[in-house]
Amino acid sequence: MAGILRDHRGVQTDISPQIAAPAPSPAPVTRRQQIAAGVRDSFSAGLGIFPLGIALGLLVLQAGLPAWFAPALSVAAFAGSMELLLVGMVAAATPLAAVALTVLVVNFRHVFYAFSFPLHLVRGRLAKTYSVYAMIDEAYAVSASLPESQRSAPRLLAMQIASQAYWVGGGLVGVAVGSALPAPVKGLEFSLCALFTVLTLDAFRSREDIPSVVLAGASVTLALVLTPPIALFTALLLFVALLLARHALIARRAAAGRGSTGRHAAPRTASHVATTETASRATTETASRAMTETASRAATETVDA
Repeated sequence: MAGILRDHRGVQTDISPQIAAPAPSPAPVTRRQQIAAGVRDSFSAGLGIFPLGIALGLLVLQAGLPAWFAPALSVAAFAGSMELLLVGMVAAATPLAAVALTVLVVNFRHVFYAFSFPLHLVRGRLAKTYSVYAMIDEAYAVSASLPESQRSAPRLLAMQIASQAYWVGGGLVGVAVGSALPAPVKGLEFSLCALFTVLTLDAFRSREDIPSVVLAGASVTLALVLTPPIALFTALLLFVALLLARHALIARRAAAGRGSTGRHAAPRTASHVATTETASRATTETASRAMTETASRAATETVDA
């Protein structure tokens, strides 16, 4: 209820009740709460991982491979798009040299995940090794969407373990369903492209870093025109070069602002530094997300062939 209080000197004081802003959701405190939060974090990615695992199981049977190959591959090589490629390569008896080169080109994007994935939070050699092994596109996208204050080792590991459980479980369901179907199902490999498209859109909505998206589109376009056989590899290298150039330009502008304004521009300098750090983090994360759709297109074409 609003009101004004006037004292003997005529000074007015507003005594209206103030509405407090809603407090942000607290980060999980106990280890059990962190693990539960990690499992919940995996639900959004699991909606795409599980159907994609079903597609993998169906493709394994349609390629004439034994049923055990799907879960074995999901455990030995937890890599999503690469697993779909390996199914076709194994069925066609592709030479190991060609397989190795394909793995390098398709999974080269994972190198950039280490730039901003919070691996430093994970303690212990075994836990850190598994976190590196399970650093798939979806796990990276989920971790990038979490505030830094809410990231923890139990939460990250629980999210990664749950993601692999969706993948392995989907493969088992796909094998079971595929063995009961009278005819092969076509078009399931497109689910990989659809999943990457959704993850890219989610990453953009969380960051809205338009310059990075423009640079990614330009890199992919130039790579497809100049080097079609190795478009993914060329696009990644070109995109990283553009990101480094952009980061250097932002840092130079921040340094110029500090030099020109001197001691009186301390707030502006801090703003420039914050902008530089935010842009660096956002561009690194967007780099990984923007290139996955190109990888999924290559996986789809190879599986179809």
